[in-house]
Amino acid sequence: MHKTDLSTYNNHPFHPGGNAVKRLLWFYVNALFFKTSLLPISGFKVFLLRIFGAKVGKNVTIKPCVNIKYPWHLSIGDQSWIGEKAWIDSLVTISIGAHVCLSQGAVLLTGSHDYKKTSFNLITQSLIIEDGAWIGAGAIVNLGITIASHAVLTSGSVATKNLEAYSIYQGNPAVKIRDRIITHQP
Repeated sequence: MHKTDLSTYNNHPFHPGGNAVKRLLWFYVNALFFKTSLLPISGFKVFLLRIFGAKVGKNVTIKPCVNIKYPWHLSIGDQSWIGEKAWIDSLVTISIGAHVCLSQGAVLLTGSHDYKKTSFNLITQSLIIEDGAWIGAGAIVNLGITIASHAVLTSGSVATKNLEAYSIYQGNPAVKIRDRIITHQP
């Protein structure tokens, strides 16, 4: 039986985008302004994301202690919220729609490894979170997943397959538990 041999690991043909200087600058900007709670000013964080190539809509809120891998692979629609300690692992494209709530501690993954290969090769796939979706606190969205319009992934749940529009999912792996019915406020 073969064994994993990490000495043979090679993430070719993956390239994170940007050049080495841009990636190094982002590493420090992320550490100083995003992964900390010392700067709670969301507007400044949006400004920095745009400088580094992210597409960010109007009135986006980014809370303290958010970790973003590569902003040049990220787009966030208008009025969306990114909660405390969210981890946006944007090795490749992550598209977050408008009016999306990414709650505290939520994790968006675009990378994994091929456990069937002795070399543990890197695997990447994009993520799409459509308008009005809610990713609950501590929930995990795995690579290649689409969270359809207004779907909900409840706290602590793990999305391993696409979520249907206007549906609520729970568990690990997340399964549909009911429809999401939104009523107009009085």
